[in-house]
Amino acid sequence: MIIHENFSLKNYNTFSIDAKARYFVEANSVKELQEILGNNDYPRKILIGGGSNMLLTNDIDALFIHVNLKGKWIVNESDDTVSVKVMAGENWHEMVLWTLENNYGGLENMSLIPGNTGTAPIQNIGAYGVELKDSFVSCEAIRIEDLQLITHAKEECKFGYRDSYFKNEGKDKFVITSVTFLLTKNNHVINSGYGAIEEQLERDAIKNPTIKDISHAVIAIRQSKLPDPKVLGNSGSFFKNPMVSIEDFNEFISKHPEAPFYKVSDLIYKIPAGWLIEKCGFKGKRFGDAGVHQNQALVLVNYDKATGKEILALASKIIEEVQNKFNITISPEVNLIK
Repeated sequence: MIIHENFSLKNYNTFSIDAKARYFVEANSVKELQEILGNNDYPRKILIGGGSNMLLTNDIDALFIHVNLKGKWIVNESDDTVSVKVMAGENWHEMVLWTLENNYGGLENMSLIPGNTGTAPIQNIGAYGVELKDSFVSCEAIRIEDLQLITHAKEECKFGYRDSYFKNEGKDKFVITSVTFLLTKNNHVINSGYGAIEEQLERDAIKNPTIKDISHAVIAIRQSKLPDPKVLGNSGSFFKNPMVSIEDFNEFISKHPEAPFYKVSDLIYKIPAGWLIEKCGFKGKRFGDAGVHQNQALVLVNYDKATGKEILALASKIIEEVQNKFNITISPEVNLIK
């Protein structure tokens, strides 16, 4: 393994922030990853995969470890289901397309989500009514304190809305090396109830959608709303949709009866952060090279040479305005690296 110094991370984060890592190394196997994690010459280590869920706010005095573990294969199969193991460095969307080519169902609603497979459980990624946990079986991860490879079953991962054990008690204690999914081979569950998907299927004149049809619809929706990071630097949805109590929801909706919402339970409601941000006047606004995307207010963008600090300053301004206008707190979905 070659350890680089003063290494630009511009091509390793989807915001295209030109921050520098004091040190950088690429790990291409579990053994290499264990070796570099056990190297005490570098006290601060930061793991990166596809770089899609991070904002670099400075040059970072740390060793960045690019997890580049590749491979995917079937570990178990029946007439109706298949268990697929996917290494952490596999691109998420390319992996989803591979499952669809093999007629494996379960991940199609999460097509075109940026990033790599290894970071997906940390965030419990999800889209259009489906979350990673719905197909998740287990993951393998290196326990940093003793470099042992540990298997985490679904219940151990404590999945929540864009949340997991790895973001809380397990934060900075494990590095995920592979994920195993249980997918359907026939009798697929078609999740088409989300409004945007129904509208897209109607536009495409599809009445009995297949899993590929759902994927195509999701891709069309996302491409119409979200900028391609290769063209315009971004990290997808920058903010989480806030969850509010029934009391706060009733107060909010009485003042803003036109607002969209989703009932999570009898006591919890979800308010779309994009709607809140748009109503504060930020959609399509540009502040130097940092801005809010014109088609989706949830997405902050780097028009050219914005720094991480400039993106963060814009995010802080948005959070403050939403709080003042609606008395609702929104928070970043991306990881802030300082």
